Amino acid sequence: MSDAISELSAVELTAAIRNREISAREALDCHLERIAAVNPRLNAVVTLDPEGAAELAARADELTVSGNELPPLHGLPLTHKDTNNTAGMRTTQGSVVLKDFVPAKDDLIIARLKAAGVVSTGKTNVPEFGAGSHTFNDLFGTTTNPYAPDLSAGGSSGGVAAVVGSRVQPMGDGSDMGGSLRIPASFCNIVGFRPSQAVIPVPSDINAWSWLGRTGPMARTVEDIALFMSVTAGRDLRVPHPQVVDPAEFRAGLQTDMRGVRIGWSRDFGIGVPVEPEIADHLERQLAVFEELGAVVEEACPDFSEADLVFGTTRALDFAAGLGGLVAESGELIKPEVRWNVGKGQALTAEDIIATNAARTRLEYSVQGFFSRYDIFASPCAQVLPFDASLRYPQEVAGVPTETYLDWMRSACLLSATGLPVLSLPAGFSRSGLPIGLQLAANHYSDVQVLRWARAFEQETDYAAVAPKLAGLSQPA
Repeated sequence: MSDAISELSAVELTAAIRNREISAREALDCHLERIAAVNPRLNAVVTLDPEGAAELAARADELTVSGNELPPLHGLPLTHKDTNNTAGMRTTQGSVVLKDFVPAKDDLIIARLKAAGVVSTGKTNVPEFGAGSHTFNDLFGTTTNPYAPDLSAGGSSGGVAAVVGSRVQPMGDGSDMGGSLRIPASFCNIVGFRPSQAVIPVPSDINAWSWLGRTGPMARTVEDIALFMSVTAGRDLRVPHPQVVDPAEFRAGLQTDMRGVRIGWSRDFGIGVPVEPEIADHLERQLAVFEELGAVVEEACPDFSEADLVFGTTRALDFAAGLGGLVAESGELIKPEVRWNVGKGQALTAEDIIATNAARTRLEYSVQGFFSRYDIFASPCAQVLPFDASLRYPQEVAGVPTETYLDWMRSACLLSATGLPVLSLPAGFSRSGLPIGLQLAANHYSDVQVLRWARAFEQETDYAAVAPKLAGLSQPA
């Protein structure tokens, strides 16, 4: 029974709880049993509150039989990313500086998930302050990959990716500045979705107009991504940006016709971004799935020549604004990559910011020129396969040395710089059995449509159904 529950999607599990086929307590017991089985090997869950979760599950079961209306995620057990504040539950951001921090309030995404009926059970591991796409820190150690437990799960939502990929839970909340939803999704054979700006608002006391960082979902199915978006999207008055995707649109269904859809593909983003040849070659073959569905695939991309500048300057400015105070107070306790990024932001001049704004404008013009000819931009999600988890980050990509901890993440960072909605989708496996993700981007606020196109690919391939073979666990029939 437990193995059968763990294979259910969020859509299926919440339906089973509503229909009284499974109780919320049974779903929670399966969730906790799975954590006990996989966490000693993966180190994905770093805080756990089984007693509090049991109380929430009991209340959910009472509501089930009450005859009252049930919320969309009724009884669904979830751990949360440790960079997302959870009221009354330790939230460390992977830093010894915050090892005892317990927030009084939920971040917006957590508040909306709770309002939708989830049973919060704990927190998942992150790199310190979410910096970098490999999940390790001095407080909790390293999170590893369910498909190869000596390798990286990606990051910064690596803990979430590992629990979703290992069937602890069907979906989870993450965040993404430079690929933190997408690269771990690619590494762990799940879906990661970075929405358009403010579709899921991210309130900030520092900069309400901040645009680079996003929060969003990870799941094993695109249908679950849409379910997550339907309960977390929506206007928040603290974010001065128009809400241009109605949450109801995510409930409108994902069927679509790919005939005539035009896809521009690039293996190197037109600027020579190094990508391991096996990844690029594999993904080029996978594009035939879209062609068989009637889409047109051509080699084409926006002009990304200034996207590194846009991303690098904006990220540095956000790091300086958000973490400059902590680095000044406790810099010796914070990892060098964070201190470097904060220092880069603090050294920016007015001329740097003016030049970056102009570059971002030119990048947007190029993006709109691309979407006047194409509907989708397709690219490799990660430049490397999952790598040795003992490394801080890959020292080279396809023979090209990396100079900073961000260089191996450019395939995701470049698209962050555009601000577009972008998704990583399971697209098969390497010769050694490691997951490979395909990255799909659409024009601003085409969030629902990109999910529909991704779902069309998923229905033909269903790669996420291939579960990891973790030692000591029974496998689904």
